[in-house]
Formats: sequence, structure tokens, C-alpha cells
Amino acid sequence: MELVDRLPGGEREIAKRPVKNQISDKLAYMIHSGLLRPGDELPSERRLAETLGVSRETVRSAIATLQAHRMIDVSQGSRTRVIGPGNTPLNESVATFERLKGRSPVEVAEARAVVEAQVVRLAAVRISKSALARMEALLAEQQGMLKDPVSFQISDREFHTVLYEACGNALLCEVVSDLYAYALDLRRQALQRRGAIARSVEDHHAILAALARRDPDAAAAAMGHHLDQVHSTTLKEMKK
Repeated sequence: MELVDRLPGGEREIAKRPVKNQISDKLAYMIHSGLLRPGDELPSERRLAETLGVSRETVRSAIATLQAHRMIDVSQGSRTRVIGPGNTPLNESVATFERLKGRSPVEVAEARAVVEAQVVRLAAVRISKSALARMEALLAEQQGMLKDPVSFQISDREFHTVLYEACGNALLCEVVSDLYAYALDLRRQALQRRGAIARSVEDHHAILAALARRDPDAAAAAMGHHLDQVHSTTLKEMKK
């Protein structure tokens, strides 16, 4: 379950909402959390549709919703740009995010390492062929995003979300999604460093290969290596 799926109104209510509204909520949360920043250019409709696994028409409708909330600017003949959070509340999700921001980086990193290791072990046993195919498609897409941090971050979130859902445990999925949200603004800065995206893509290859082999130990080891890199780069940005 993604953080955005737990917005005010309840999970059941969200599940009944049109896909375009769910997509606009995803993008709105990314803007609130700092994953997407004012001035960022969004990927094209085609690329967003491919990354999020929806139609271009759905993406277009979601963009229109965010434009109506003054969160993005759509100008004819140019790329769509992020304006900022606007007045759209994400009370429940933001409250969780703020609580995590009050924790120390070491505390959150330790918690995420423990929880995500269990999540990826379960996923290695339970992941479906369709989920593996989805992750493979996202990873192939990420190869062309080595110099595009905005597109990569959207794809990265989808990659991890598919993995979390594949564990088959809604509670673990909810907890690890919260931990993933910690310090997204700093990870955004870390991805600006040369070679940072390429290293993440390489880590994703190792994680996916272990999942495809149905090897829980290898999957946990690959995820552990990935999280070590995430933690170290986040600390570097904090020191700056």
C-alpha cells in the first residue's frame, strides 16, 4: 500500500476512486514530500503513462487536476512544470512523514533495513510473474534516465512500490512505504551527484535478479547493499 493510498477518507474510499484521481494523488504526494520540487519539469505524458502503468488519457486528466489545484503549470509548447504543494491537504500522509523527519537518520536507517529485509525475503517467495515483468519494464526504462533525476525518482518509487506489494503483507507494505518516504528531499539532492542514478540502477538489477531466482537470501543481501548506499548518501547531504 502506498502512502498516497492512505489519504483522508480511508483506504476503501480511495480504492473506489477513478484511476486518474489516484494518479493525481500520487503526484501530489511526491510534490508535498519534496520528491518533486518547484521548477521541476515533469516527464512527457507518454513517459509518465509508461512509468505509472496507465493510459496517456489518464495522465492528462491527472495533470489537469493538479493544474486546477495550482500545483503545476501547463504551458502550450513547453514541458509541464511543478509550482508547489498549493492548498491540497495530505494530512494523514504528511503527519506520518513529519514524525519520521523527527527521527535520527541512524534510527530510521536501522528500522528500514530490518523491515525491508523481511519484505524482500517474502517478495522473493511470493512475487508474481506479472510483478516481475512490471519491475523489469521499470528497470529497462531507468537505463534511459541516468541524467534525468526527476523521471528516475518517479520510476524508482514505482519500482519499490511493486516490490513492497509483492511481499503479500499489507501491514509490512504500509510500514516500509513510510520508511521509504524519509528524507526524500535529501535523496533528491544526492541523485544530482555524478553516477548516483547509475549506482541505484545497478542495485536494482541485483535485487531483481535475486527475486527472479526466488532467492530470499540473495534478495535481502542485494537490498541491504542498496540501503547502505542510500543511507550513506543521505548522511552526506545532511552534513552539507
